[in-house]
Amino acid sequence: MIITYAIMALIATALLVGYCTLVRQKERWLLLLFACVTIVNVGYFLLSISKTLEFAIFSNDVAYFGSVFLSMAMLLTIVKLCGFEVKKKLIVTLIVIGAVMFAVTATAGILPWYYREVELTYIDGAAKLKKVYGVLHPTYLVYLLGYFSAMVACIVQSIRKKMIASQKHAALLAAIVFGNIAVWLVEKFIPWNFEFLSVSYLFSEIILLGLYWMMQDYVRSDLIPGLVPKSPQCAPVDIATMPMEEKVLKVLSFLKPGEMLAAREREILELVLQNKRRKEIAEELCLSENTIKTYTRTLYGKIGISSREELYTLLIK
Repeated sequence: MIITYAIMALIATALLVGYCTLVRQKERWLLLLFACVTIVNVGYFLLSISKTLEFAIFSNDVAYFGSVFLSMAMLLTIVKLCGFEVKKKLIVTLIVIGAVMFAVTATAGILPWYYREVELTYIDGAAKLKKVYGVLHPTYLVYLLGYFSAMVACIVQSIRKKMIASQKHAALLAAIVFGNIAVWLVEKFIPWNFEFLSVSYLFSEIILLGLYWMMQDYVRSDLIPGLVPKSPQCAPVDIATMPMEEKVLKVLSFLKPGEMLAAREREILELVLQNKRRKEIAEELCLSENTIKTYTRTLYGKIGISSREELYTLLIK
């Protein structure tokens, strides 16, 4: 069993390193997801080789740290894949909630809140914690169910608004969410000697990576259903109150035939539509202003414009 955990940890680490070195235009939430899956699997492996209760509890905390923020990373990845805007307030809120949740789980061995009792046992040569749950243990159940519900709601909303170009993509996203729910529930209510979530998380990140490449890497105007430029005689449009999703889709409807946007170009498009200047965009994406200038020039060329003023004009056509 220790060998299995070691293999899972090595695979997760290899995927993280591969993503960091081979993918040029990285999606930060997908990168966070890869990092969290690696942390979870390393935690499970360290727990399996533990010789003392103190080290076992530490390893358990490592796995919980990865799991807590993995839920956030998976939600934000799905939000981006579904075409919705990820707002800073949402990110800050989720980080704070995650930090509080981790603080609760990390009381193991210190306070009898999350685990009332915990002892170290061995099964097939691998260490395992035998736990008696405390009064705060159900909070993690609520935490995970909240995230799973948010993921499902995001997928349903994107289908309703036709933000996802393919129903097959939506079905795969739903399968990832429900698959992890099923594995988690099975582990909670049926005693197993192996943490199958380590395998489930690996499959999830691989599928999400594939979906990211299929759905976010290339966005063509002919994949946007029901969008045609409005005639000049249409009623004036209030740009200030127009939802970001509608702005993006409206601009994408003006893409030249055969042109497509890369994920980074779409991300920059959203920031430009938020009226952010080149310097602000560069700081937010951790890129140079010259790189943003190059991306913007390419983006404008694909749409057939030469400035952000012309970009804003497209929104009222």
